[in-house]
This record gives sequence, C-alpha cells and structure tokens, in this order.
Amino acid sequence: MTVVDPWPAPRAHDPVDAVVSLPGSKSLTNRALVLAAIADGPSVVRRALRSRDTTLMAAALSALGARVDTSGDDWLVTPGDLTGDAQVDCGLAGTVMRFVPPVAGLSTGVIAFDGDPHMRRRPVGEVLKALSTLGIHIDDEGRGSLPFRVHGTGHVRGGTVVLDASGSSQFVSALLLAGARYERGVDVRHDGKPVPSLPHIDMTVAMLREHGVVVDDSDANRWSVAPGPVRALDHLIEPDLSNAAPFLGLAALSGGSMTVREWPRQTTQAGDALREILALMGCEVAFTDEGLRVTGPDRLQGIDYDLHDVGELAPAVAALCALADSPSHLRGIAHIRGHETDRLAALATELGGLGADVVEHPDGLSITPAPLHGGVFHTYADHRMAHAGVLVAAAVDGVLVEDVATTAKTFPDFAGLWASLL
Repeated sequence: MTVVDPWPAPRAHDPVDAVVSLPGSKSLTNRALVLAAIADGPSVVRRALRSRDTTLMAAALSALGARVDTSGDDWLVTPGDLTGDAQVDCGLAGTVMRFVPPVAGLSTGVIAFDGDPHMRRRPVGEVLKALSTLGIHIDDEGRGSLPFRVHGTGHVRGGTVVLDASGSSQFVSALLLAGARYERGVDVRHDGKPVPSLPHIDMTVAMLREHGVVVDDSDANRWSVAPGPVRALDHLIEPDLSNAAPFLGLAALSGGSMTVREWPRQTTQAGDALREILALMGCEVAFTDEGLRVTGPDRLQGIDYDLHDVGELAPAVAALCALADSPSHLRGIAHIRGHETDRLAALATELGGLGADVVEHPDGLSITPAPLHGGVFHTYADHRMAHAGVLVAAAVDGVLVEDVATTAKTFPDFAGLWASLL
C-alpha cells in the first residue's frame, strides 16, 4: 500500500493536562447552511466550521443560486433564485452528496453532481430513488451513485416515500431538510433494518422546528414534514463533539486531564455519548465552568458497547480499546462500512498491523489486550481513522500516521493543535 505523507505522531510520555477549544460542528453547520439557503430571508450561521466539508456545502448552495458569504467567522446566507445549470463538487462530504440533491430539485436547471473517486462507492441510491418517487427527474444511468444529474423544474410535488435508511441516517435527513418547500411536504417512511445514528435525525428535526417547520416524528420509523415556509433564523454552532474524541481520549490513555470548552449541557450531537463511553472505561467525567473535563484512570478498562447510534466515534473508541487492560466488544456498526472507507475492515487491518488482537465481525469488532508496536497506520483518506492513529501513536513508540492532513475534512490544523498538546 502506498504511504502518503507519513507523520511521526507525537508520543505522550507523561499525563497530558490541557484545555482546548474545538471548531464548530460540521453536522450543525451544514444543516444550518441548507436551511438558510431555502429560508424566507437572509440569516447568519455564527461560528460556522470552516473545513473542506463545509466550504464544499457553501460552494454547492452558491452554485444553485444562494449567496453564501464565508469571509468571516459568521457566514451570511441570502437565499436566491435557484435557476440555471450548475456543477456540484461533493468531495468526500456525504452531507453534500445527500443533502443538496433534494434542494437541487427546486431549481430550474440541470445540476451535475460528482466528487472524489472514493465517493462513487458511497451509498446514495436510496435518496435518488426517493427523489424520483417525489417527482424529481434523476439521471444516474442506473448506478445509484455518483456521478448523477438532477433535472429541476422549479417545483417538487412531494408526498409519501418509503425507503431503506439502514445504510445512513442522512438518507432521511436529506429529504426532511428540503421537504417543507415541496408542494405536499414529505412523509418519509423507513422499511428495513434499524436506522443508524438516530441522533442525527433528531438534530435535523430539532433544527427544522426552530425554523418554524412542522414535523411529526411521533411514529417509529416515520417522519412527516408539512409544506410551508422555512423561517429565516440565525444559528450559533456548537463545538464539534465528535471531534473531541481524540482529545478526551488522550486524557484517558495518558492518565491526564482534558477540558473541552463550551461543551453544551443539552445537545443532539452524537459525540455527547463520549461522556458515557469514557466513564465506562474508567475515566472521571464532569462538567465545569469551562466545559467538560475528562480525567483518565490508572488503567483503561475495556467495554462492551453498542455504537449503532454513534458510529462516527467507533475509530477513536476502538483505538482506546486496543490500549485497554481488558477485552472489548464494539457492536451495532455494520453501517460504518459505507462511511469514508469500510471502517470496520480498516480498523481491524491497521490496529492488527500494530500488534492488536482484533476480530472483525459483520457488525463490529472484538479487541483483546495485546502488546502493540510501531509501524504505519494508514488512514484511507478518512479523518476518523486519523483520530484512531494519533491515539495509538500517543501510547506506542514509532507509529507513523499516514496522511494526517485528511483531518481537514472537519478540523483545520488538527495536527498543529495535537502536536502543541504533546
């Protein structure tokens, strides 16, 4: 395997004690941008995350006709006429690939979508089939993947659609975000295995309601959005709690203490589950006036944990489990095989390559304590895999993390902040 820019990630020889401020949430920023672009007036996304995924979203919505001023920390979004043909670069952003096509259906042009080569393997077919059912013309030549074209007619009929969202909660969120602008709204019904990452759908529903959109989620596996205006509303973006995983994990493995500033007491972010996970691993977890503080134990404990709703945390948690003193089993995460890479296979390969005893299951990993050694930890252009790599490197001599720059997807200058702590 070709090694891209191997980084000698720093080792933690002593307990790490620090206070950090994290960039804003990618999930919140991109949802806020979509809603602002189809709202009934201008609005501001305050403390927006500036990363590859969010700048791709801003560019995509601008291509469709909205005006997104990203020159400052607070981004001004002015809805515009969704007219004319356009091209959308999805990069490696699942939110762009899935959230923007339902908006493109409201345009009067042909909108062409493509992205990085790996994105052509990420699932989007359920969204495209649903949009076709709702009255949007999709041209994907039967692939159910990138590249594809959305032929907008200026309006979308909307109505009821049944889909299998077991591959990604984003399939549901994509339809809900634009649904209020459809003539009949949208009634999304899931039929299949359990939907993963439900907190992300809860996040979407909560944000829609803040914008005055009527959403009925009282029935399991069904979400209904009534037609109507999307009220313009300013959003203040919370810190990205999933991006806190490596930093809190550093305190956990080094026996130190880490405080993440401005951790919300109430949130829909999946990363909030870190409080429970790290407590189960033996950490002390407490809110302070500054934020959330995690203090590591003398010995990390393994866990048996269902990560189905918070699969994005799996790489960092798996790395900590490989450093724990007792066995772990992480389950409920078959769906992360369809993320930026097949994360289960990648984690089994990379942790195993450094000496970890890892058994890959269809929906998870079993990890038994074993001596680890140095080597290259490949990231597969996946920012969460880089989080796992730097955690192992902090505890094991001689680990090189390949392509740490991939963290710019959701965290600019991650490596710089990480190095400053060690």
